[in-house]
Amino acid sequence: MSTLTRTFRNLWRIGLKDYGHQMQYIGDTKAGTLIATDRFGNKYYENLEEELPLRTRWVDYKEKEFDPSHIEPGWHAWISYMVDAPPTTDKLLQTGVRTWELPEHRANVTLSRGAFKTYSTVRPKYSAWQPVAASR
Repeated sequence: MSTLTRTFRNLWRIGLKDYGHQMQYIGDTKAGTLIATDRFGNKYYENLEEELPLRTRWVDYKEKEFDPSHIEPGWHAWISYMVDAPPTTDKLLQTGVRTWELPEHRANVTLSRGAFKTYSTVRPKYSAWQPVAASR
């Protein structure tokens, strides 16, 4: 939750359109410098002067229905404060698309119908109770 003066200052800096977008999707107003945009269209920002510690970096997702799996591994390391330099300037993280990576994003399907379920070949140790109704 931000103060009124901080909210109006950020409204002046980012404009009315971005203010409405941030209030709808982030729930707070933030003004910072655009660091880069990844290959999925997500925008990464940083503000070291005015934000609280560990809240200085944030991502503006391209999709409205965002999922944390939409962040690439290098950007995830940067936004989680594991590395200091963003992947655009860090030589170690500038590997690009790896041979085993898919060119398009595949959504995380955990806890949905498309989730991976193992197939067991072991006979169950117990069976469900089957009620038997006597005829009248």
